[in-house]
Amino acid sequence: MAAEEGEVRLIGAWPSPFVLRPRVALNLKWVEYEFLQEKFGEKSELLLRSNPVYKKIPVLLHHDKPVCESMIIVEYVDGAWANSGHAILPADTYERALHRFWAFYIDDKWFPSMFGIAKAETEEAKAESAEQAWAGLKLLEEAFEKLSKGKAFFGGDTIGYVDIALGSYLGWAKVIERMTGLKLFDEEKTPLLAVWAGRFCAHEAVKEVMPETEKLME
Repeated sequence: MAAEEGEVRLIGAWPSPFVLRPRVALNLKWVEYEFLQEKFGEKSELLLRSNPVYKKIPVLLHHDKPVCESMIIVEYVDGAWANSGHAILPADTYERALHRFWAFYIDDKWFPSMFGIAKAETEEAKAESAEQAWAGLKLLEEAFEKLSKGKAFFGGDTIGYVDIALGSYLGWAKVIERMTGLKLFDEEKTPLLAVWAGRFCAHEAVKEVMPETEKLME
């Protein structure tokens, strides 16, 4: 969907998994946008003015009105362009609540355990974080089976809310796998998610904006 010049702008940085979320959502809705990249270690005046509370990316500017926080932006995009592309959240109220629950779990519980692997200072701490991450993925494997109803994504036939929440971390998961030799999305431990991960990264809305592992490692 073509947008007027300056109508949709996204303040972010390409390595950020949180910035990847609105980029995928906008692509799913076929919305053209201007990507305003922040420099690492700096905060632009536009960012500080647009998000004075948290002062962090991403921020979506729609007709110069700021929307902050990655998953809130995803919900906003889903509603603002409801008639374009596929729905990101389910129409059923209970199903929407389930998808929001698992997206919150991913950020609140699973991501810290995954990140803990990378910042662990001892082998014992690394092993403990890895066990927590695998346990979390086992729960997400079960959630995938229920939410997908036998289809390709958490959202069914196409990428949905939970897909975006978890899929945004896949680039950094690959970096951690490369750095530590551990395999997070393991074909034996979580076969459904292992296949899902490849399918997510290959999707038209994702593949052009998913950061390359080598660039993230640099």
